[in-house]
Amino acid sequence: MLNPLESLPAHLPAHRFSVAPMLDWTDSRCRYFHRLLSRHSLLYSEMVTTGALIHGDAHRFLQFDRAENPVAFQLGGSNARDLALCAKMAEDYGYDEVNLNVGCPSDRVQNGRFGACLMAEPELLAECVSAMNQAVNIPVTVKSRIGIDDRDSYEELVHFIDTIAKAGCTTFIVHARKAWLSGLSPKQNRDVPPLRYDVVYALKQQFPHLNIIINGGISTLEQAETMLEQVDGVMLGREVYHNPYLLAEVDQRLYGASYPLVSRHQVVESLIPYIQQQLASSNQVRLNSITRHILGLFHGEYGARLWRRHLSENATRTGANEQVVLDALKFTVQ
Repeated sequence: MLNPLESLPAHLPAHRFSVAPMLDWTDSRCRYFHRLLSRHSLLYSEMVTTGALIHGDAHRFLQFDRAENPVAFQLGGSNARDLALCAKMAEDYGYDEVNLNVGCPSDRVQNGRFGACLMAEPELLAECVSAMNQAVNIPVTVKSRIGIDDRDSYEELVHFIDTIAKAGCTTFIVHARKAWLSGLSPKQNRDVPPLRYDVVYALKQQFPHLNIIINGGISTLEQAETMLEQVDGVMLGREVYHNPYLLAEVDQRLYGASYPLVSRHQVVESLIPYIQQQLASSNQVRLNSITRHILGLFHGEYGARLWRRHLSENATRTGANEQVVLDALKFTVQ
């Protein structure tokens, strides 16, 4: 596979299109699969807390295949020293960026004093970003909401961005919804608060020197192309996960790539050696840990239901290997 960074046009940043960090979904195996579809999209890890890295099995969280680059590692935390230490760990493992999560609204995250609740403490975040920047040479970025609870005025958002930008952050990924820290579940916080794309567009106008990336409710490349007229980049999450072939057009449409579109069957064929390698690497690796990410590859195509069904029913069986995937492929049309 070509190194995505080598063929990236200099005038188009990696952030022009990115796949959101999604807990339990965007692990290394998911990212390897997504990279087969797009060379240029910036991929993100799941969020990992500083405590998990410092006190847990850091290698398990940080290891990844270099074929996945460019990849950003997302951290959750609020202690400047711990964040700096973990940012350096991510850089040493070969990640291209470290991102600080200031957007997750779950109770568990709030109890750990990180995520969206930190939008109420921009000065603390500035201290964290400054410490991380001093520890690494890769970019330190922030992913946030447009506000929390009743602290959702545009003026408060501007103060938040300005304070953290002065600490050295030049890229902000903004989910164009506020978050309610109580009363709504994380799932409801992705759907119930109204989308305010106009607020993110206004941020770009106010801070033209910053990279402003828009996130939230975006489901097509047509939307992405329109939004790129007003902001520097777009980030998609669940739509990409459930309909991953959307990624196949990103390089040509958003990065001006001239190489031909990869087909769904070509993606599966390219994935087979990786599956073989993963299954051979450890007896603890099960086929479904890879195939769960590819269930949506034939979304909307003939044979999609049979493809999903065959993988779901057979990938969990003891001894299941790449033949399960090849057999499932027979239900689809080349």
